[in-house]
Amino acid sequence: MAKTSNVTKEYNYFEVNQDEKKKNEEETQPLQAPKLGVRHIQILAYFLLVLIAFGFRVSLSVAIVAMTDSNINNSTNIPIYPEWKEKNLILSAFFWGYIIPQVIAGWAAGKFGAKWLLIAPFTVQCLLAFLMPFTAARFGSMGLIVSRSLQGFCQGHIFPSLTHLLSRWVPQQERAFLGSIVFAASSLGTVLAIAITGVIAASSYGWPLVFYGNGILGFLWVVIFIFVGYDSPANHPWISEAEKQYADAPYKTPWKSIMTSLPVWALLVSQTGNNYCFWTLLTQIPTYMNYVMHFNIKSNSLLSALPYLTLWIFSFFVGYISDLIVNKRLISITTSRKIFNTIGLCVPALALVILAFISPDQKTQAVILLIFAVSFNAAVFAGWGVNHMDLAPNNAGTLMGICNGFSQITGAAAPLVVQSIVIDESDILQWRKVFLITAGFNVITSLIFDIFGSGKPQPWSGHERKEEAKA
Repeated sequence: MAKTSNVTKEYNYFEVNQDEKKKNEEETQPLQAPKLGVRHIQILAYFLLVLIAFGFRVSLSVAIVAMTDSNINNSTNIPIYPEWKEKNLILSAFFWGYIIPQVIAGWAAGKFGAKWLLIAPFTVQCLLAFLMPFTAARFGSMGLIVSRSLQGFCQGHIFPSLTHLLSRWVPQQERAFLGSIVFAASSLGTVLAIAITGVIAASSYGWPLVFYGNGILGFLWVVIFIFVGYDSPANHPWISEAEKQYADAPYKTPWKSIMTSLPVWALLVSQTGNNYCFWTLLTQIPTYMNYVMHFNIKSNSLLSALPYLTLWIFSFFVGYISDLIVNKRLISITTSRKIFNTIGLCVPALALVILAFISPDQKTQAVILLIFAVSFNAAVFAGWGVNHMDLAPNNAGTLMGICNGFSQITGAAAPLVVQSIVIDESDILQWRKVFLITAGFNVITSLIFDIFGSGKPQPWSGHERKEEAKA
């Protein structure tokens, strides 16, 4: 009996140890999020916001042609302002206001929450957009410049706030894919804005309908987000109390460490170079297609939109592939970010160099090169685009505010640089200088990110403290 008892004890001891071992293994496994959950509702809301916001931002690039060219629409009921000489100032004005709130918006999103920081300014922007036809008629080009600056200020809260929200809602293993979906909405918004604006501008309704439509869509998004938007999982009504307490842990902003971090500066430089190229092409493609390639406004708008459609499609593959190779540990996060960033900046640079030497009769080649220049830029969504969350998961909104605020100075500068170079909008040699300068920016800033960039959480980011709290 004693022997049997000992065997039973040994068996029970073995069984308990196995149970404890199994329990420990389960506890050390990474948390598995549901395939489809509340976070995807948030992602959809962010996607729609960026989509509509870029519709606001981009539509004027096409509408300004219809607003100032009497040959676009023959209707006598549509107001035309051929006397306006400040077209590039109007296009640039958005960024004068846009750069102002960036840093404070990122900090405020982390401090007070991002939901109402998105809703309040965006509501104002919807109203300003809806009133743009009245503003143009009543106050002229200067009124439009002021209106666009105010709209830029309102939109300046969006990307810092969204980056903060993404850092709260998106787990690292889905960061590149879901982040790409949100940020790539800018491409789809660009596609729809350029294509639809051209069609509407040439119709009997004319360019004013573009701004009425933008305002209405924006108001609809505001109403939806009031009900479905949440600052973090901690604020969601379906979350556990334990997770709520964990998510509510406060983190200070290490300003000095951020400003002296080499990877942060590499990120800022890369984002700046990318934005210069992006906004140069976005604001100038319609003008280039109209005066150099001689497309009419309908063809112009559709062909100008085509590169951004391919960019949007590419972005899904970029995010998925990036997450796949990182999660399978084929390469490190740092290597992945640098590879995709290089593709996203240097392939467009090569396309622009070739485009610079294309003649006006080579229309097909010009369109193909523009498609390459824009669509391969999608790779940066898995490069610098998500690098803010890599470097500082707990201060991602602030970091986006700093980098986006500084880099968007190029958005204001790009149309003015073009204006100083392109005196005759039909002169192909002047456009050649524009394309070569833009390509040079891309290559130089890509190299800086390749040398000094990183995909690792920085020591000052508080990431280790968060992991310890999680353990």
